[in-house]
Amino acid sequence: MEATVDDLSAAYDDFVAAASAVVEARAQSGGQKTAATDAALEAFKQRWELFRVACDHAEELVESIRQRIGSECLVDEATGSASAGSGTAPLAAAPGIKPISAVRLEQMSKAVRWLVIELQHGAGGASAPGAAGGGGAATPNAGAGPGPGGQHPEEGGQ
Repeated sequence: MEATVDDLSAAYDDFVAAASAVVEARAQSGGQKTAATDAALEAFKQRWELFRVACDHAEELVESIRQRIGSECLVDEATGSASAGSGTAPLAAAPGIKPISAVRLEQMSKAVRWLVIELQHGAGGASAPGAAGGGGAATPNAGAGPGPGGQHPEEGGQ
């Protein structure tokens, strides 16, 4: 993360220096178009593009970290391993809901993601089997507690 921040900072510094060079070249030429102003503008354009790329990389890193934190929080809540810093454990308050394993949660999450992707790509006729698959994924969820082991009820129970 530090490397990304350093890259972004360096790209910004280069961008500002290039902007300054354009202003200086314009001032020296009296506002006329010269080879020096053209070169300064070209360097400015290149620095702008590099700065945008650095911003995109930083944004990707932030988004990746945000998703990772969200996933970890979801796993913590679902498995009951979230710290009870607030004094209340949400899963302890719901007597009928048992924690599920992180592996099972990830499997269900992947299944949901695939269904979402399928729906986003407009699978048309193929969305009906996807919807049936979603119903199948919901059934093991409901039966995960009472089933033997509670890990993979869809493999043996249906």
